[in-house]
Amino acid sequence: MMNELLSNLYLLHTTPLGRERIRKNLQLTGEDPVAFCRELLSHPACHIFRQGKNWYGEKDRIRITVNAHSHTIITAHRTE
Repeated sequence: MMNELLSNLYLLHTTPLGRERIRKNLQLTGEDPVAFCRELLSHPACHIFRQGKNWYGEKDRIRITVNAHSHTIITAHRTE
């Protein structure tokens, strides 16, 4: 099941508001939020799991939430 998200990383996208939300939550400056999320999700140490309609990827105290059907990055935030 995990391979489904990884094999479709090229489909990842987000809305303009999603871009700003990810930038703010992760304190990204000048970096493309979608590229950042794609890179984090593709890292071998990233823990990926599906819960309901969403995929979650966790690594380095960052959690990324992706809609499983549309491949839209909903949000990304730091975890404690």
